[in-house]
Amino acid sequence: MDHKFLLEAILTHLDEGIIVVDTNANVTFYNEPATSIAGISNEEAIGKNILDIFPDLNSETSTFYHVLRTKQPIIDYVQTYTNYQQRKVTTVTSTIPLLKEGKLVGALEIYRPFDNVKELSEKIVSLQKELFKKNSNRNEYKGNGTQYTLNDMIGENNAIKELKKKARKIADSSSPILVYGETGTGKELLVQGIHNASMQRRDKPFIAQNCAAIPNSLLEGILFGTSLGSFTGAKDKPGLFELADGGTLFLDEINSMDIELQAKLLRVLQDGIIRRVGGKKTIKVDVRVIASTNEEPIKAIQQNKLRKDLYYRLNVIALHIPPLRERLEDMTLLIEDFIKLYNKKLNKCISGVTKECMNVMLKYDWPGNVRELKYTIESIMNFADENKIGIANLPLHIRQYKEREIKQEVKYDDYSKLPPLKEAMSQYEKRLVIKALERSNGNCAKAARLLKVPRQTLHNKIKKYDIKLKYRIE
Repeated sequence: MDHKFLLEAILTHLDEGIIVVDTNANVTFYNEPATSIAGISNEEAIGKNILDIFPDLNSETSTFYHVLRTKQPIIDYVQTYTNYQQRKVTTVTSTIPLLKEGKLVGALEIYRPFDNVKELSEKIVSLQKELFKKNSNRNEYKGNGTQYTLNDMIGENNAIKELKKKARKIADSSSPILVYGETGTGKELLVQGIHNASMQRRDKPFIAQNCAAIPNSLLEGILFGTSLGSFTGAKDKPGLFELADGGTLFLDEINSMDIELQAKLLRVLQDGIIRRVGGKKTIKVDVRVIASTNEEPIKAIQQNKLRKDLYYRLNVIALHIPPLRERLEDMTLLIEDFIKLYNKKLNKCISGVTKECMNVMLKYDWPGNVRELKYTIESIMNFADENKIGIANLPLHIRQYKEREIKQEVKYDDYSKLPPLKEAMSQYEKRLVIKALERSNGNCAKAARLLKVPRQTLHNKIKKYDIKLKYRIE
């Protein structure tokens, strides 16, 4: 039998498309299925770069470019993109490097349509979440040392949406990351989400270490490992860098690490080589380091808690998680999610919170952020018997916070003590200027944009009120 004829007959009736590219991602073979997924004929496709056929992809998001870079296959990858005819399509693709005598000569991709994949995947994620909540052992959810994906980061706030978008975009980068967020904002959730969004690292270990939880004298050995005889009782033991090889090492509260140890960490970030404490042998590791700080990095540098050179190396990718008080529109979503969680855990049937209770919760400043909100809901639900959570169920300090605020607002109830309007307006204006400068770390251009005034106007206000700039970025 004519094998060429047989191959052509098979390809003609396949529902799958087949694309072969050379090492420059230019198409050398193309077979479009009857479903016309890519929207271009076989004749037109030959010779074109893959990014010309799929115009909204780029070298970072294209599976072809990723496989050509890494020489590693990607199997059953779901993606949505605009095809050659500007039509949105969703496919399942498997992209495989083509190696001839050990040398890369191109890549092959087999793709097929996957109708309604977004709706289906959302249902699957939802079901997984429900099953996960029923599972008492949450730590085994991912099997790689993680519990969370970026889908677990709840929020419709624009800053949260942009943060998740950035996280997905840099998930496969090898560059270090510095995450800044107040205590309880969800730094480790974000970091685990980045790890699990990485096609390269999600199947490798994720290891987290809180730098404030271990004495500095022990932290070096924990990070880099120890060699037999390096000190009394020392054994040959790998450190976290070796254990996280191929994956991600998350160093929480990096600003608590000893300055001298920070210098050794910087060396590892620069050359990817470690040496165990007391050892002579150097070990090459492939670890993506993500560090976090719960205070503004610039302040940590000024207070000599963070080396400036380490900051510059870590800050290649900087991610800021806003505090809960700056994303109050997410409160309803977060509370609903926590109520569902603790309804399952505590065998309750609470449907929500009253409008009056929500108003009080929105007025509270939540210094412990999302973590404080989560455990507040857990505490309330342990005692609540009603169908809805009301003001009476709230902890005393949250109820009293609202009362203190009201007292401050009415402290001028004696009309004889009212300040002159001009003086009160000046005081308010000064507070706004100081607040804008604090939020922008002393960056006057950014502060002016926050206040929506010309930069020169802001400088005049600073001079008028004799405001001393606390933060200066060198």
